[in-house]
Amino acid sequence: MRFVNREDAGRALAGRLRHLRDGDPVVLGLPRGGVPVAFEVAQGLGAPLDVLVVRKLGVPIHPELGFGAVGEDGAKVINPDVVRMTGLDEAGIAEVERRERDELERRVRRYRGDTPRQELTGRTAVIVDDGIATGSTARAACRIARSQGAARVVLAVPVLPAGTQEQLRQDADEVVFLSAPSGFGSVGQWYEDFAQTEDTEVVDLLNRSAAAAHKTAPRSEGPPHGGGWAEPAERREVEIRLPEPDAVRLPGELVLPRHAPVVVAFAHGSGSGRHSPRNRYVARTLAEAGLGTLLFDLLTPEEELDRDLVFAIPLLARRLAGAARWLREATDGLPVSYFGASTGAAAALRAAVEDHPAAVVSRGGRPDLAGEPALAAVRAPTLLIVGGQDQLVLELNQQAERLLRCEKRLEMVPGATHLFEEPGALEQVAQLARDWFAAHLPQAHTGARAA
Repeated sequence: MRFVNREDAGRALAGRLRHLRDGDPVVLGLPRGGVPVAFEVAQGLGAPLDVLVVRKLGVPIHPELGFGAVGEDGAKVINPDVVRMTGLDEAGIAEVERRERDELERRVRRYRGDTPRQELTGRTAVIVDDGIATGSTARAACRIARSQGAARVVLAVPVLPAGTQEQLRQDADEVVFLSAPSGFGSVGQWYEDFAQTEDTEVVDLLNRSAAAAHKTAPRSEGPPHGGGWAEPAERREVEIRLPEPDAVRLPGELVLPRHAPVVVAFAHGSGSGRHSPRNRYVARTLAEAGLGTLLFDLLTPEEELDRDLVFAIPLLARRLAGAARWLREATDGLPVSYFGASTGAAAALRAAVEDHPAAVVSRGGRPDLAGEPALAAVRAPTLLIVGGQDQLVLELNQQAERLLRCEKRLEMVPGATHLFEEPGALEQVAQLARDWFAAHLPQAHTGARAA
């Protein structure tokens, strides 16, 4: 597959990224050749465009070999294996970093002037280049974006060598591409016009994107239940203090839109926590539909080192129920629903027996770990979401569905694997969860809360 030019490639790539429109994306072009591609992607997504300036830190005696990279705001990633292999000392590292930071700052001033960079905290960073050869710069860019607070990192390129996707997924939550030829050669050979992009063109495209954003009203599709929120949600860091027998303090993030009818507490699985990019994506979709969300850690940092606790379902369920009680007090009695992933789904179902949430959603869950007695005792409306290619977990959920005695539904996302990494899969999860929670709002509380 060959492209006429970078603009042509960008328009085609934008079509493959439509599933990101509702994920609060920021499109980041890698200067210089990636910016014309990124401009078309940003236009297609209705998203802001910025540059992600990354400078490779090259070994002094072999500059092509990178031992790390630097980005804005002091961001830095270092490959300790390369440092150890080449015998670099602290003085040598500092000298290379100083030189590359000087060049980075020069380029940032040239491209952006006094305009601050786009804030990435809690958002989806869509990193775009015109192609990938070795992938070292792209991987460094992904790490830089994550260090700047991106909740989800998507790497998008028109062309890359066959077989490099898995390596790139070590640093990106999702890799999107249009062509992966086996006889790759170079990026330029896959374009009819691959003229060098000049600094002036980068600046012009950034200015055009910013001007278009000022002329376009914010896009709002509205929530399925008709509530919605037009003003910014209340968002704050919280500390959930649980009494004995736990006696722990668990950090979290509470997002509360105006008139939120319910708050969804997330139970993370497999030892992940409140920074889980997949659950943060779902939480953002729920908040955009006017639902409150609480992302919090079920385990303390010390406890996370004990892998047995990841599967301690009674402990996790007790903490989720305790967090729900804390949440109701903190929100003046708002109803609570549960969203559980993996082992967190088992904790959510077990907690639901005693705590009686408004509704429960399981993503790629292990409901079998809750135990048959607990499943039979759940009364909250329960939605089980499973990837069509996640065969073992699908069978376990089918068995759990038969055991549940409450209102229930099993939804299979076609072609999706356990982590829902396939294009559009996580978007389907978020929409299914949103619709389920919206359809099971406690009527007495719907729209009752004001800011």
